[in-house]
Amino acid sequence: MSQYCCTPMGTCNEEKAVITQTNLCPTCGQKGKKVDSITFKAWLDISLLTLRDVRYLFCPTAACPVVYFAADRLQFFTKEQVRVHQKEPDDESVLVCYCFYHSPQTIRIELLARNASNVVEKITGGIQAGQCACKVRNPQGSCCLVTCGPL
Repeated sequence: MSQYCCTPMGTCNEEKAVITQTNLCPTCGQKGKKVDSITFKAWLDISLLTLRDVRYLFCPTAACPVVYFAADRLQFFTKEQVRVHQKEPDDESVLVCYCFYHSPQTIRIELLARNASNVVEKITGGIQAGQCACKVRNPQGSCCLVTCGPL
């Protein structure tokens, strides 16, 4: 006779069942990126009481509505539950640098006005001055110069 139990987080499983941990998004199947829990929690626009004691990952696929998902694939959060819609690549106002507020629109304005952009230098200077907070302010939990490549 099988015995069932409910974990403190409310996920019911057979006693000997093993939940597969994966780094693949449950919606698009692409590899997710590990994010620190402080980053993940800071970006959610929901009560944190709904979170479970599992690892969460960021889905970088722009076309996928999932932003964060649990490694056990039993819970995920979409663009509607995250404060900033980074996954809107056609929106020129979406920030590419969350610490120093650079977007494709602000970069384009600078390019048109000066025929050049020094955004990378500005970001690098801010980092060197200890002014960045990428771990919390960027939904991916890392610097835009690393996650987005050259601007």
